[in-house]
Amino acid sequence: MGEPAAPESDATLVARMARGDRAALSTLYSRHAARLLALALQILKDREEAEDTLHDVFLEAWQKAASYSEERGAVGAWLSLRARSRAIDRRRSVPRTRAVPLEALGTDGPVDPSVDPARIQDQRRLGKAFAVMTADEQQVIVLGYFEGLTSSEIAEQLGTPIGTVKSRTRSALVKLRVAFGEQSGGGRQ
Repeated sequence: MGEPAAPESDATLVARMARGDRAALSTLYSRHAARLLALALQILKDREEAEDTLHDVFLEAWQKAASYSEERGAVGAWLSLRARSRAIDRRRSVPRTRAVPLEALGTDGPVDPSVDPARIQDQRRLGKAFAVMTADEQQVIVLGYFEGLTSSEIAEQLGTPIGTVKSRTRSALVKLRVAFGEQSGGGRQ
């Protein structure tokens, strides 16, 4: 007997989804659902809303699988962007309190070993990226990505010009891409 086959890449699974392969969707869901649910929960603070958002994200990924382009970024980033956008849309439809401590991001202290190993690795990478960011860059990432504020809302909350907020965000995103091993070029997602 030969050695077991290496698991298919996420990009291969998305290509199979584009051809209508439901098993590929199931595998992709198994790989990413826990992390995406955690992201939606961080933004929405409501498990039922986060679960609905997760469903919407995978339904959208199924429907738009043919539009995925590997040159534009990793599948995990593609799904995360969709999850973040859907969660923000859902949260904006019902106003909520916005407050997230930096410690909740898993960047300080020990990581809970009962958490999905992929999420632990992401948290460690995020911690490394935050370690090289300025306090201002950290602040715009927390407000924009983890609390779901727009650039205009961040500028208003911080009393900072919107151009400055966008520059800090761009600089922070470059550091995140380096930490997560993604190329900074290749277009937008």
